[in-house]
Amino acid sequence: MTNLPETRYADTANGQVAYQIIGDGPLDLLVFHPPICPVDLLWDEPMLVRFLERLSTFSRSIWFDPRGRGASDPLPHDEDRFEESSSDDMLGVLDHLGLKQVAVLGLETPAFLFAASHPERTKALILYNPTARYQWAEDYPDGAPAKVVERWLTTMRPTWGTGFTLDLRAPSLAGDARVRRWLARGERLLGTPDEMDWRRRAALEVDLRTILPTVRVPTLVLCRRETRIASLTRYVAQHIPSAKLVEVPGGDNLFFAGDTTPVLDEIEEYLTGSLPAHRSDRLLATVLFTDVVGSTEQAARLGDRRWKELLAVHDALVEAEIKRFRGRMVRSTRDSGDGALATFDGPGRAIRCACAIRDAVRSLGIDLRAGLHSGEIELRGDDVAGLAVHIGARVSALAGAGEVFVSSTVKDLVAGSGIDFEDRGEHELKGVPGSWKVYAVAE
Repeated sequence: MTNLPETRYADTANGQVAYQIIGDGPLDLLVFHPPICPVDLLWDEPMLVRFLERLSTFSRSIWFDPRGRGASDPLPHDEDRFEESSSDDMLGVLDHLGLKQVAVLGLETPAFLFAASHPERTKALILYNPTARYQWAEDYPDGAPAKVVERWLTTMRPTWGTGFTLDLRAPSLAGDARVRRWLARGERLLGTPDEMDWRRRAALEVDLRTILPTVRVPTLVLCRRETRIASLTRYVAQHIPSAKLVEVPGGDNLFFAGDTTPVLDEIEEYLTGSLPAHRSDRLLATVLFTDVVGSTEQAARLGDRRWKELLAVHDALVEAEIKRFRGRMVRSTRDSGDGALATFDGPGRAIRCACAIRDAVRSLGIDLRAGLHSGEIELRGDDVAGLAVHIGARVSALAGAGEVFVSSTVKDLVAGSGIDFEDRGEHELKGVPGSWKVYAVAE
């Protein structure tokens, strides 16, 4: 490529996000790439350049640094742990560029949340060696045991910034001093050893398995079959409805290492062929229900006129907070109480919004309870429906005055976020199959 692309900035609702546009192919492709290769280093490694040049023969690819990485704005620690912050940045870049729909390529980095939350913006999803969870669990036997994870973390901290991760990410390149120097620069630009130890530990707590069944866009999962995480990648493909799994030879996890021709051939064939149609009226969302506690008693004490005036102020405060946290007010729940139903495309913002609403209405002398659940919802005009909506309502009903309850699904999605929870036991939810663990957001 004769003229190297310039790094530019997308002004988003959350801050400035650095990006490059590479190639002029007929297909727009948003690339979520590993954090060790910020956009300003893309052109410093010849093997990566060859990958970029081949990709540009059939696409116009957009590479970006999520906030907290590379040339983009920093992130506060409490937000940096939310998977949704990267999804927000993806949406912000698309809006900045005026792109209504793109294909999304996740290179070693999962892009499940964006595709599941914004199917109307996602033409197709391609995932290279993705994992939904890394650590072992009783229902996830292929995950890495805690001792192995801790040994890896202990080794990584003192070697960060030296390119040591090349041995793990691309065994075939372990003896390549040039690539090691390039990778070491990328590591140092990403963060200090202490910062990266914190980030890794936070990321390892996240469990994205519940998102997989809600991904309804055409999906290709590419698996390098000799990598250590091959079984975890197969798990992802097995749990995304109608996903196509293609296994290619090789033991390198680093996307541009080894023989990349089979990988790029599969990507090109999938994107330039006839993609199946998909529905965008079903999507992943976090459902928030709020309800005023003791509204009947307060109405009797204050009188109808004063109570209606107070509820009008309550409604304004609730709508303002939902807007501030970029949620969507669906409707009031006056038919079953005095509260609201709202949806969010990120669970972290939904939790923060619920707490903010609770605190805001306290100044009115009103106690509020809230409940949240993340799952697939169905859009019905301006309303929403589906099992996730019912679960959110039932979780809310379990909360007491001033409490914010969440389902275990929400807790798993924001693991490592710094939000603390208190276990409130296992419950059977009326009209919902099975039993559900419920947690309260700690004050």
